Amino acid sequence: MRKLFAAVGAVLLATVAAVFAFGPSAHAAAGFTVSNGRLYDANGNEFIMRGVNHAHTWYPNQTSSFADVKALGANSVRVVLSSGDRWTRNSASDVSNVIQLCKANRLICVLEVHDTTGYGEQSGAITLDRAVDYWLSISSALNGQEAYVIVNIGNEPYGNQNYSSYATDTANAIRRLRDGGLTHTIMVDAPNWGQDWSFTMRDNAPTVFSADPAGNTVFSVHMYGVFDTAAEISDYLGRFRSRGLPIVVGEFGHNHSDGNPDEDAILSYTQANGIGWLGWSWSGNSGGVEYLDMATNFNPNQLTSWGERLFNGTNGIRQTARQASVYDSTPPTTPPPSTPPPSTPPPSTPPPSTPPPSTPPPSTPPPSAGCTATYSISGQWQGGFQGEVRVTAGASAINGWTVRWTYANGQTVTQSWNATVTSSGSTVTARNVSYNGRLGAGASTTFGFLGSWNGTNSAPAVACTAS
Repeated sequence: MRKLFAAVGAVLLATVAAVFAFGPSAHAAAGFTVSNGRLYDANGNEFIMRGVNHAHTWYPNQTSSFADVKALGANSVRVVLSSGDRWTRNSASDVSNVIQLCKANRLICVLEVHDTTGYGEQSGAITLDRAVDYWLSISSALNGQEAYVIVNIGNEPYGNQNYSSYATDTANAIRRLRDGGLTHTIMVDAPNWGQDWSFTMRDNAPTVFSADPAGNTVFSVHMYGVFDTAAEISDYLGRFRSRGLPIVVGEFGHNHSDGNPDEDAILSYTQANGIGWLGWSWSGNSGGVEYLDMATNFNPNQLTSWGERLFNGTNGIRQTARQASVYDSTPPTTPPPSTPPPSTPPPSTPPPSTPPPSTPPPSTPPPSAGCTATYSISGQWQGGFQGEVRVTAGASAINGWTVRWTYANGQTVTQSWNATVTSSGSTVTARNVSYNGRLGAGASTTFGFLGSWNGTNSAPAVACTAS
C-alpha cells in the first residue's frame, strides 16, 4: 500500500514522492517494510528469508541453536513462543533474551505464537484475538526492535473446520496490533493447518492486506503433503506474485505424515522468484515426525539428511542466504547469557508438528467394490501415540465412507484430523469430512489421530463401509 502525501502542487509531484518513499532505494526506515510484494529491511534493501524454525518454547535452554543455525548460513529464524494458554508462557524478559540472541548472531527474528494452532478443530487452541492480547502484553520487549523482528500473529490459526471467519478475524487482529502501537512487519499464517488447501487465504489476501493501515503485512503458507507437485507450488505462490502481494513459505519439510511435499520444487521456485522460506525445524520433533529434525539432538555437527539438504543442497541456505543489510556495517553485539530466565521445564515429548489434510495419489484398485481401510501406528511414546488410517475405494467410485474398529487394550482417541471421530466405549467410528469423502475407483485418502495407551498398544482390525 502506497502512502499518499498531501501537498499543494501537481499530482505528478506527489506520485514521484510516493515512489521514492517506498521503492527499493528508499531511505532507512524504522524497520522492515513491504512494497509491491517484496520485503525490505530498515536500510531499504530487499530481504529474502532463508532460515529455519526453532522450537524455543519447548526447549528454552537450547540457546546455542541461534549461533548454530547462523554458522550454517541462515539469515533468519522463526521462533516458537507460547502465550501461556497451551504451554508455558514466554515472558517479555524471555522474548527480549530471544531477540538479543538473534541480534548477537545477526539473524532476523520471526516470532510466532503457537497456541493458535488448529483453532476450530484442535481442543485448547486459542483465537487470533487472544494471540493479539499476548503480543500487546509483551510490547515492551518488541518496541524499538522493528529492524530485527517480524511478528507472526499466530501459527496455523485454523484447522480444517470452522475457518470461514479467517479473513475477518485476521484483518481485525492486524488492526488491533496497529491500534495498540505495534509498527513491525506483521506475518499472517494460512488456515487449514497452514496449508490453505481451501484457498481461503489466497482468495482473501487482498482484503486482509488492505486491512493493515501501514500496508506492512506478509502472508505465510506452510507446505507439506498438499504441495506435492511443482505445478501446485508454482500456481499457489505465483498467484501472490502476480497480484503484488508478499508471500513466504513459513514452514515446509521433505516428508510428512500427510504426504510427500516436493521440497526440490519449493526451493527451486522460491529461488527463481525471490520468495523467502523457513524450513521446519531445527531439532526436537517427536510423535512420529522425528524425520523433520535437521540436527540430531540439537548438534550442528550431526545434521540429518533433511538438514544436509536444506543447508548444503542445491538452492539451500549456504547457496542462497544473504544476511540482512542492517547487520552489514555493525559489529556483533555481546551475546546474552546462554541460560534464559528460569521457566517450567519443557515437556519431554513436545507435540507433533501440525497434521495438515491429505489426498494421496491413487493406488492400485482393489478387486472389490466398496472400500477397505488399513490402520497403522506412525509414532509412539510413553502413554501416547499417533495413528493413521488409509481408506481406499474399491472397483467403483464412492461418495463417502465410515471406518470402525474396537480397541482391545483400553486405548482411546484424543484428537483427530481429516475425519470426524467418535467413540462409544472401546469402539471408534470415523466418518469422512466434506473434502475427502468422494473417492474415485481405487483412490485413497488418509486420516490421522492422537491416542493414549497403557500397557499394550496393538493395532485393531478395521472395517470400512462405503456410501
